[in-house]
Amino acid sequence: MAVPKAEKGNLKEQTVKFLRNTWSELKKVHWPTRREVVVYTLVVLVSVLITTFILWIFDSAFSFLMRLIFFRQG
Repeated sequence: MAVPKAEKGNLKEQTVKFLRNTWSELKKVHWPTRREVVVYTLVVLVSVLITTFILWIFDSAFSFLMRLIFFRQG
């Protein structure tokens, strides 16, 4: 669907309007404080470490069981 030329407006006007609206929206954003960022980062890192440890335990247990099943001597 073609937009009539009159509705398109000037590229400069559209750009200025876009930037003003963007700036207005950015003012509404809740920006975290430095302390919040540090706390959230630590929570993520600890969660990743715990998950990694749990996966390592399960992987080691399954590897041990597979060695027992497939490589039994006797």
